Amino acid sequence: MRWGEKPYHSLDYALKKQFGKKVYKLALDGGMTCPNRDGTLGSEGCIFCSRGGSGEFAQARHKGGDVWQQIEAARDRVARKIAKDGPFIAYFQSYTNTYGPADYLDELFSRAMDHPLVAGLSVATRPDCLPEDTVELLRKLNQKKPVWVELGLQTIHEPTAKFIGRGYELPVFDDAVFRLKKAGLTVVVHVILGLPGESRQQMLETVDYVGRMEADGIKLQLLHILKGTRLESVYQKDPFPLLSLDGYADLVTEAIARLPGSVVIHRVSGDGPKGLLMEPKWSGNKRLVLNAIAQKFRENGLYQGVFWEKYVQNSVF
Repeated sequence: MRWGEKPYHSLDYALKKQFGKKVYKLALDGGMTCPNRDGTLGSEGCIFCSRGGSGEFAQARHKGGDVWQQIEAARDRVARKIAKDGPFIAYFQSYTNTYGPADYLDELFSRAMDHPLVAGLSVATRPDCLPEDTVELLRKLNQKKPVWVELGLQTIHEPTAKFIGRGYELPVFDDAVFRLKKAGLTVVVHVILGLPGESRQQMLETVDYVGRMEADGIKLQLLHILKGTRLESVYQKDPFPLLSLDGYADLVTEAIARLPGSVVIHRVSGDGPKGLLMEPKWSGNKRLVLNAIAQKFRENGLYQGVFWEKYVQNSVF
């Protein structure tokens, strides 16, 4: 195995190699909304998105808005599980974290990066919310400490993108990746496996596309049906097939095997808030999911990159 104890290039391995020690992420709330919620593109968000804008695990903002208070509270919250003295990645997770004026973003991100225990910045956003002045700001911040930009792609297939209400077409994503990479920024792409109506081959095509785009990292997320989302209503009216634990483990291992070894695997399952998780119920047991994926790698003799040069790199679809 090339990446420590795992058959893939894990985030934990990459961070230890970059910083020389274990690094943790602190999920934060930047106080922004989303064009898919404020009426610019829509008012209900993507079909799978919860009211918290996928930020249920993020530390709540404090009165007065000082992000250092939020960082300290997040440290206290995770102190029972991880080392409180860091270092940490300040992860702005909730909603769309470049959906604001550049001067606001500059003040927020610079303040977070000035915290002595913050080793880098991770910004979750949409590819259609990256104007040139924001990309330039992120480029300058990246000269102080490492900056990652996490883009919600989910799928490359336009019918699915329209169904989930993503709100932008694939060329917008392509352009954002090009501009971010040109600016020297680290790009991490979010992909959802198990979206309604997509075949296994279509899901793998999305993963292949991310690999050919030379993304630096990927988050592979199982589709969660959360209470209070539009997806819950769709599922209750007309239930669609969901991935089983074995099916998901088989799919995610092949997906990783199709990626070049340079791509850092930031996530292999995802966590649905247990109070909101409707289906698949098995996904609420993270240890069960991780063990099933590890077992599938062993059974199939797979590792990251084994299919990349053979089947993916030069394929056209």
